[in-house]
Amino acid sequence: MGSDRRHAAPPLGRAASLTGSGRDAAYVALALTPGIGRARMATLLAAFGSAGAARLAGQRELEALPGISRAAATAIRAASPDRATRLLSELRETGGTAFGPADREYPARLREIPEAPTLLFARGDPALLHKPAVAVVGSRDHTAYGERVARDLAARVAAAGVPVVSGMARGLDGVAHAAALDAGGGTIGVLGNGLGVVYPAANRALYERVEQQGCLLTEFPPGERPHAGSFPRRNRLISGLAVATVVVEARVGSGALITADCALRQGREVLAVPGPITSPTSAGPNRLVALGAKPVLDVRDVLEEVGVAEPPGVRIPRDLTPAERCVMEHVLDGSREGKLDDLLAEGLFPSHELLAAITSLEIRGLIVPVAGRGYRPAVQSSAAGG
Repeated sequence: MGSDRRHAAPPLGRAASLTGSGRDAAYVALALTPGIGRARMATLLAAFGSAGAARLAGQRELEALPGISRAAATAIRAASPDRATRLLSELRETGGTAFGPADREYPARLREIPEAPTLLFARGDPALLHKPAVAVVGSRDHTAYGERVARDLAARVAAAGVPVVSGMARGLDGVAHAAALDAGGGTIGVLGNGLGVVYPAANRALYERVEQQGCLLTEFPPGERPHAGSFPRRNRLISGLAVATVVVEARVGSGALITADCALRQGREVLAVPGPITSPTSAGPNRLVALGAKPVLDVRDVLEEVGVAEPPGVRIPRDLTPAERCVMEHVLDGSREGKLDDLLAEGLFPSHELLAAITSLEIRGLIVPVAGRGYRPAVQSSAAGG
C-alpha cells in the first residue's frame, strides 16, 4: 500500500545553515514567526538571499512577493532575533541542536514530504535520523496481544540495525521505544511539544532514556506545551522519517490511523498487524489490510520494506519470565540439542510452568519445535544476547 511518489521541497538556500551566528538567529526568528512555513520561507530567501535581509525588508517590498499577505509582512518585520539568540544559547547548553532543510543534520526523508518543517530541534544521537527507519504506532488503550506484538516487532527491527520511530505517547508508542532500546538498538521519539516538556508526565523515565540512548525530535521550540493541533503535525513527521509505518492496534479514528494516512499521502508504505475481528483495537489495522495494506505476519514482512535481513543472532528479550528465560537459555545451549527432557528432570520449575513457558515462547516466535522432542531458536544463533 503506497507508491514510489516523492515530493521534492524547494531549496531554502545556504542561509538556513545554523552555526550560531547572527544570521542564524535571524533564520530561527523567521522560522518561528506564525504563518511562515515552507513555501513562504523559500520565497523570502529566494527574494532577499538571507533571513536577516528578509527581516529588514520594507512592508511594501514584502507585500509585493507572491504569497506574502499584509499580516504576514507585518509579522516578519516584528520578528525578533533576540528571542532566537536566547533560544539557541539555551539549546546548546542543554545539548540540543537546531537545523533547517539546507543543513546536513536535516533528515533527507523529511525534505521529501509536503509541509516539510523549516526548523527542527533535536537532542540525542542525530545520526539515527539518517538511517532507514520503521515507524511502529498503535493504540494508547491496547490489549496484551498488541503490547506483545509491538514489543517483539520493535525489538527485532531494532536488533537488525533499523531505528524504530514512534510518538512518545502512552501505550504502544512507549512500548515500541522501550523495546528498541532494550534490544540494544536505536529509537527516535517524535514529540508533539518542545524539548524539555515531558508529555505525558508518566513517560519521564522513557523520555530520559530516549534522550540518552536514542534521539528526540520536534518542530516545536523548547518549552512549548502540547496542544490539540500539535499531535497531527507530529504524526506527519513520524511517517515522514520512516520508510514504512506499521500499525499494530488502533481504534477507528485513532491517531495511529492519522499517521497511516500521512504515510500514504507521503508515498510511504503502510503495514498493519491483523487482529481478532471482535477486538475494537484491531478494527483499524484490519480495515487497512482490507484496503490493501501489507499484513504483518512476521518481522521479516517489515524488514524487507527496508531491504534488511534479520541478523542470525538471537537476543533474549528482557521481559521474559524466569521460566521462559530458563527455557530460552537451554534451547540456545547447542550442546543439549534443544531437548527439554533433562530440563524437566532438573525440577528447577514445576512442569506446568515450563510447559506454559514453552507455549509462550512458541507463540512469540522465539523457538520452533524440531524432531526428537526438541526445540531450536526461531533464527539460528551462535550466542545469546541479553
